Amino acid sequence: MLGNWLKTSILMAGIMALFGVIGSMIGGQQGMLLALLFGGAMNVFSYWFSDRMVLRMYNAQQVDETSSPYLYNMVKELAGRAGLPMPKVYIIDEAQPNAFATGRNPDNAAVAATTGILQVLSARELRGVMAHELAHVRHRDILISTISATMAGAISALANFAMFFGGRGGDGRPANPVATIAVALLAPLAASLIQMAISRAREFEADRGGAEISGDPLALADGLARIDAYARGIPMAPAEAHPETAQMMIMNPLSGGGIAGLFSTHPATEERIARLRALAGSW
Repeated sequence: MLGNWLKTSILMAGIMALFGVIGSMIGGQQGMLLALLFGGAMNVFSYWFSDRMVLRMYNAQQVDETSSPYLYNMVKELAGRAGLPMPKVYIIDEAQPNAFATGRNPDNAAVAATTGILQVLSARELRGVMAHELAHVRHRDILISTISATMAGAISALANFAMFFGGRGGDGRPANPVATIAVALLAPLAASLIQMAISRAREFEADRGGAEISGDPLALADGLARIDAYARGIPMAPAEAHPETAQMMIMNPLSGGGIAGLFSTHPATEERIARLRALAGSW
């Protein structure tokens, strides 16, 4: 628990610092104070509403035992094994196989799965994937991922404002345009690096936790291999439109490869599978 609070504190401190730098570029000292106030307000807003925003971005539809008994009952059984309250369950009408969890705490959690993942994975593999998402809930890092997605999007918007409208330095004179463009380009990258540093370690922890919840590490390993094989060739429009949310997914939903892969918020699928197979062997 302490580790997650420390991660959250580091994330928020880094992102608030970015707000301050961009605000200073736009309006000097006064701009920095306004940006910090804006960042603080975004923190509060993100805590309470970021999960609903993300679900709305993906047009996720809530389901229950009547509308989707297969997925709902699977999540219910796994939540009981994990000792968690029953989360809300959502389905996203997207062909790419993927899933994520969101919410500010286990009592206000939600898990979402795409129609693609329901069609592609076997029941055993899907069970491993949903156990992974519930491990995120149990580890209480769904708040970290949801808030970081919202805040990274806000930083990108603020950075774009700085680049197009320029700004003023502390002495009231127009800011150096080269410096303004540099900050506008680097600030979103810095926000992504903060997300990446926290997200990669979190995925390994959730893989292990999901294996423990389901009792079947190889099910998640096989599921990850199948998702990786399919997801590469199937774009997901909401993720492409809101790339800051990509780190919430069990698999990177973005189509970029090559150098872009170096900045992926997800560890290599091969390494995740190898760790799960090693875990199964140790059991």
